[in-house]
Amino acid sequence: MRKVIYATNITIDGCCDHTKGIADDELHEYFTELLRGTGLLAYGRKTYELMVPFWPEVAKTQSMGKATNEFAKVFDSIEKLVFSQTLESVDDINTTLSRAKPEEEILKLKQGEGKPISLGGVALSSHLIALGLVDEYHFVVQPFIAGEGTRLLKGITLPETLGLKLVESKIFKSGCVALKYVKQ
Repeated sequence: MRKVIYATNITIDGCCDHTKGIADDELHEYFTELLRGTGLLAYGRKTYELMVPFWPEVAKTQSMGKATNEFAKVFDSIEKLVFSQTLESVDDINTTLSRAKPEEEILKLKQGEGKPISLGGVALSSHLIALGLVDEYHFVVQPFIAGEGTRLLKGITLPETLGLKLVESKIFKSGCVALKYVKQ
């Protein structure tokens, strides 16, 4: 059985907006290692359009620093699944477009063999978290109070409190803290 992993940057006050944090070499190296253990990236339309074509282009041109270029290469090599009712097509050769209900598709994929499925973004991930389909969480807490921005689980009511167990932590030079939790 495959596990489902959710990994994100999050500010101290819960903002998951990608523009509200640090994106240095140390963090790119951390997320590159997470991606190396991933067999499938699952996104909603908004996150997909944020990630592609940006990262595949960086992978091709190697136009950034060493750690960022490596992240781009690893990202580009992984199979992707984008859930959307509005996208007409996807441009990335490693991407499949799905119009299925995300919870049904992820549950089916989860029951198969292979490397973990990694979720990106906030809306799709919040929905799947609320349904109990996420097994592991990687939060990189940014040393900021954003005061605004997209929040994880905003507008979502959990059927019950979700108990998590901290299994790993790492402090970065930037003041960011990576916390790895598993569902209890």
